[in-house]
Amino acid sequence: MKKAAPIIILLVAVVVLIISWSRMTVNIPAGHRGVVFSTFSGGIDVDQIALNEGFHFIAPWNTVTVYSIRQHHKQEQMKVLSSNGLEITVDISIWYFPVSNQLAKLHKFLGVDYDEQVVMPAVRSASRTVIGRYTPDELYSTKKEAIQAEIFSETEKVLKKKYVFVDKVLIRSIYLPPTIKTAIESKLKQEQLMLAYKYKIEREAKEAERKRIAAQGEAAANKIINSSLTDNLLKMRGIEATIRLSESPNSKIIVVGSGKDGLPLILGNN
Repeated sequence: MKKAAPIIILLVAVVVLIISWSRMTVNIPAGHRGVVFSTFSGGIDVDQIALNEGFHFIAPWNTVTVYSIRQHHKQEQMKVLSSNGLEITVDISIWYFPVSNQLAKLHKFLGVDYDEQVVMPAVRSASRTVIGRYTPDELYSTKKEAIQAEIFSETEKVLKKKYVFVDKVLIRSIYLPPTIKTAIESKLKQEQLMLAYKYKIEREAKEAERKRIAAQGEAAANKIINSSLTDNLLKMRGIEATIRLSESPNSKIIVVGSGKDGLPLILGNN
């Protein structure tokens, strides 16, 4: 009986180990971190470093909560009011993830449902605040990117205090009442037509100015040329031309001094 006692103790120890194994070990998958809750050591230590990916031994009386630190995506459709009180429906998307070195604080103060506790309420509040500053036509056409940037800024301001990093906020769609949408589209069409007409007028005005400047230049050139054509200059040019003609192999008769103003007179044989 005494010889069997060690064997029995060993078997009991093995059984206890097998039963406790799942509580003594934890495997953290890729893209995740683990926060340890110490049952007999004050619960969550907010300064603890979360467990990294891989296999870990823990005390069987402690527990580990695993968090994904990969990027998360949430989308929500909500109703908001514009600056003039019109109800507008918008689709908002947010990309975020928990700050890995702040997971202990996140777990202690917010918990695993932190997205519903703080992320989405922050997006809703920011969207209503920002969109409430703009008119429907600004929301629909010219200010979408600016509104998107403002919502991101407002959301980030809140969530960085809640241990959450905001990567991106997008306005996916804006839905206006049909009558308002039609009126805005008609207004935008008229604005485009006016811009096209203005461009045409400006182009024609520039072309007219170009022609005016060209005409002035040509007139100035003619004036300079006319002022330089004196009688003596014309006679000299005539003599030079006569000399060149006399050197030509073509048959001709040149009578010097017989032309008008004393210029040479050229008589051809043909």
